[in-house]
Amino acid sequence: MKTDIEIAQEAELYPITEVAKSLDMTMDDLELYGKYKAKISDEYLKKIENNENGKLILVTAINPTPAGEGKTTTSVGLGQAFGKLGKKAVIALREPSLGPCFGIKGGAAGGGMAQVVPMEDLNLHFTGDFHAITSANNLCAALLDNHIQQGNELGIDTRQIVWKRCLDMNDRVLRNVIVGMGTKMDGFVREDHFVITVASEIMAVLCLADDMEDLKRRLDRMVVAYNYNGEPVTAGQIQATGAMAALLKDAIKPNMIQTLEHTPAIVHGGPFANIAHGCNSVRATKAALKMADYVVTEAGFGADLGAEKFFDIKCRQANLKPDAVVLVATIRALKYNGGVAKSDLNTENIEALKKGISNLEKHIENLQKYGVPVVVTLNAFVTDTEAEINFVRDFCTERNCEFALSEV
Repeated sequence: MKTDIEIAQEAELYPITEVAKSLDMTMDDLELYGKYKAKISDEYLKKIENNENGKLILVTAINPTPAGEGKTTTSVGLGQAFGKLGKKAVIALREPSLGPCFGIKGGAAGGGMAQVVPMEDLNLHFTGDFHAITSANNLCAALLDNHIQQGNELGIDTRQIVWKRCLDMNDRVLRNVIVGMGTKMDGFVREDHFVITVASEIMAVLCLADDMEDLKRRLDRMVVAYNYNGEPVTAGQIQATGAMAALLKDAIKPNMIQTLEHTPAIVHGGPFANIAHGCNSVRATKAALKMADYVVTEAGFGADLGAEKFFDIKCRQANLKPDAVVLVATIRALKYNGGVAKSDLNTENIEALKKGISNLEKHIENLQKYGVPVVVTLNAFVTDTEAEINFVRDFCTERNCEFALSEV
């Protein structure tokens, strides 16, 4: 059996210009990053503004476990399935962060025959968006310290600086650091902090911005510190906005790649759901809705975190309303929730399934409050038994929830 990496590396990719043709896009609508990646131009986004919106499908999941759930795999598989049915579909996903890709979590390109490619590019530097966000964030941090060094006109209290530097790596030793050591020329000695780039406020605001003007407004009012009177000091007040916006001029444009079956995938932005709203950019989702009849997007972590933030933050901010929610679960993960050790998940265990399925039940209940149709999708593993699958199917049917078995 081939691994995900082998499948991705053996895939025959179409030039991204060919993939774009399925959406009636021309070469002029793209800004190419090599043969298989491109950014969508501002001119094209303007051109499609008055198109009718397609249908929006949100993919979410039960709480993450080491057993695996498969949100991205399901999102990609669903997009490809629409293609098989002859429908015009686009997948709108987040970009993965470098740190988790090299850590235990691995990549974020899907799995099996439901992956986005080029996989290595996506999981590594991609089109440089995260590097641009890192630079803009650290430029703001440098300007802040420089303002204090050059006389501190705004009266910033160095004990109340809330802006942190960032790096797109799980480098825990940098979480709490002392800066400004050395001579008088090296600034004021103070405690400072690093976060991973996807947890930076710039990542969050970039993903909520409609366009460059909106992004500038959002950057302008980010709070970086407090003065001696306890009043907030913003990025605009230290005159960081223009320089940050200049660094983000390309990063704000959505990226396009393809699935293994050449379905267009718009992959843009990647805020963590436990820190921010955990969704891809508003710009990417809105563009996808103007380009296709069906748009499949996803929200990070479990439904109680990512999906609720999608509804409560992204949908409100961007005036979006999904037409359906796909709630992904695996029998392995449900048994893990029922107390089964990871090493024993391949064995049939209906009793553990009965215990663990309360996790799925709560997510169904939470999602139904939003008044959007919910489909529970069981991401199939070869070790699942018929009795286990039937148990989950019956459980969902009893709760007025549609059920689908996914073998993507």
